[in-house]
Amino acid sequence: MKGRLAQWLRRFGAQGAALICVALALCCFAAEKEGYHMDELLSFQLSNAQFNPWIVPTQPVGRLAKFVQEEIRGESFGETVGNLADTVRDVVENRGASRLLQYRADVYPEPVWIGAEQFRDYITVGEEDAFSYLSVYFNVKDDNHPPLHFMLLHTMSSLFRDTVGPFQGCAINILAILGCCLCFFGLGALLERHGLLPRGYGRAVGICAALLYGLSTGGIATALLIRMYGLLTFFCVALFYVHMKKWLEKGFGGKNRTLIAVTALGFLTQYFFLFFCLALAAVTAALLARRRRYGELKRYIRSMVLAAVIGVGAFPFAIQDVLSSGRGTEALQNLGQGFSGYGERLGAFGGLLVKGSFGSVALGAVILAAACLAGMVFARRKGWKELTGRVNSAPAGNARREFRLLLLAPCGCYFLLAARMSPYLVDRYVMPLFAFSSLLLAVSGARLAAAAVPDGRQPLGKALLPVLALLLGLANMAGYDGEYLYRGYGRQMEVAERYGELPCVCLYDGVGYYDNLPEFTRYARTLLLTLPELEDRQDMEGLTEGPGIVVLRKPEVEEAGALEALERYGLRVMEVLLPGEESVHGDTVYLCAFS
Repeated sequence: MKGRLAQWLRRFGAQGAALICVALALCCFAAEKEGYHMDELLSFQLSNAQFNPWIVPTQPVGRLAKFVQEEIRGESFGETVGNLADTVRDVVENRGASRLLQYRADVYPEPVWIGAEQFRDYITVGEEDAFSYLSVYFNVKDDNHPPLHFMLLHTMSSLFRDTVGPFQGCAINILAILGCCLCFFGLGALLERHGLLPRGYGRAVGICAALLYGLSTGGIATALLIRMYGLLTFFCVALFYVHMKKWLEKGFGGKNRTLIAVTALGFLTQYFFLFFCLALAAVTAALLARRRRYGELKRYIRSMVLAAVIGVGAFPFAIQDVLSSGRGTEALQNLGQGFSGYGERLGAFGGLLVKGSFGSVALGAVILAAACLAGMVFARRKGWKELTGRVNSAPAGNARREFRLLLLAPCGCYFLLAARMSPYLVDRYVMPLFAFSSLLLAVSGARLAAAAVPDGRQPLGKALLPVLALLLGLANMAGYDGEYLYRGYGRQMEVAERYGELPCVCLYDGVGYYDNLPEFTRYARTLLLTLPELEDRQDMEGLTEGPGIVVLRKPEVEEAGALEALERYGLRVMEVLLPGEESVHGDTVYLCAFS
C-alpha cells in the first residue's frame, strides 16, 4: 500500500499540489467577495425566480408565476402532478381558450410595494421550488443566453437553500478552472509523447500552464464573476484538448461521443463559444483534407453537425437569440460596422488580455519582450532548429506547425470577433483567452528552458518553469485590484439589517435596482421608483406616515430633485446612513422621517 502511494505521489504529487494551490487561492478570493455586479444578481434571478424572469415594479409576480402558484402547485406532489396534467389536457383541447392562455397577471398602474419575502423568492431557492429546471428554462428563453450555466447555478442554490452567497456561483467557476488545469496536464503529457515538447518537459508544461492561469489576474476574475464565462473557458479548453488527442492519437474516425458532448455543452453555455468552435472546426477540416484523411473528415463533419442539431434541439430559442434578440442584433450591427473604431476596440481588448494574463500591461510587455529577446539570442547562438528540435523523435510531417495552427488560429479568430462584436469593453468577453495565453507561454517557456539549460542539468530547467509560474502568480495575487470583489458592500448590507424593520424607497434609473437585491431582502418592504414616478405618484400609501423610511438613491438620480420630491410627502432627511463616495455602487442611503 505504501509503495503504491509513493508511486502515485511520484507520478501525480506535483500536479496535485498545483491543483490544491490554485483551488486554495481562488477560494480565498471568493471568500472576500462582498457584493455583486447587477448581471450576477440577474444570474441568480433567472436561475431561481419561479417562472418570473424579470422584476417589474408594476407587476411583482409574472403571469406564469401566478398561474403556477394558484393553479398548479398543490399541497402534495401527487396533487401538483394532477393539476399539471389537467392544465396540459386543457391546453390541448381548448388551445387559445384554455385557462393557461387566458390567465392574466396582476398589473398595477403604478409601482407597488414589494415585500422582503418576495425579493428572497426572486434570488433564492426554497423547499417548494428546488431543482425546478423547467422554471430555469422558461426564464432563460427570455434572456440572451443559453441555459446550462443557469441550471448549474440553480442546482447550487437548491443544495444551499434560502440563501444567496458568492460560494454558490464561484464554486462553479473554480471547478471549471480546475478542469482547465486537468486539461493542461493532459495536453503536456500528450504533446511530449508525440514529440511536440522537449523530452521530459510535458509534466512541467502542464503544471506551469495551470499555475499561470489559475493564479493569474484573469483566472481570479473568472472565478469571481458569477456568470457563464468560467464554464465557457472550460469547454473551449476541453474542446481543444479533445481535438489534439484525436488529431495525434485516435483520429476522428470513431463515434466521437466526447467531441459531440463538449461541443453541444459549450454551445449551451455561451454563444461566444461559436467563435472558437467554428474556427477550430474549419482548421481541423482543412488539415484533414490536406492530409487526405477523407474518411475522418466525413466523420468529423457528421459529428459537428450532430452536435449542432443537439444544441439547437435542446434550446431552439438560440436561433432567435443570435439573429433577432436585442443583444444578438447589436452584435451583428457591431460586426457590420467593419473597421470603424475597430483599432480602438482591438487595443482595448488587447490591453485587457495582457493585463489578465500577466497582472499589468507593463509587466506583460516586459515578460514578452524578455522572452522574445531570449529566443532570438538562443536562435542566433544555437540555430532555430536547435531551439525547437530537442524532442523525443522527429514529429510526423508538419505536426509542430499543425499544433501551432490549431492553437493560434481559433484563439486569434475568437479575439478578433469578440473585439468587434462585444457590447462592452470589459474582460469577461475574452476570459477564455486567458487560459490559452497561459498554455502558449508555458510551451514557449519549455522550449527556451530546454535550449538554455545544458543537457546534464535538464531537471533544473523542468523545475524552473513551475517556480517562475508560481512567483508570477503570487505577484498577481498580491497586486489584484479587487475587481468583482465589491469590497464595502458588506457595510451597505449592515445598514439594511440595522434598519430592516423600516420600509425602503429605491430611486433608480434604468434597471439599477438590480445591484441592491440582497439589501431589499432585509427591509420590511421596498418601493422601486424612478424620480418622475415619485413626483407624479397618486397612491400615497406608506409615503405619508409611519416611523420613517430608508431612501436609497442610485447615483444616476439627481440628489437635489430627489430631496425636493421627498419633501412634498413631508419627508426630511434625518441622517445620511451611507454617503455615495463610500458605497461600492455609488449609492446614497438616507434615513428620512415624516415632519
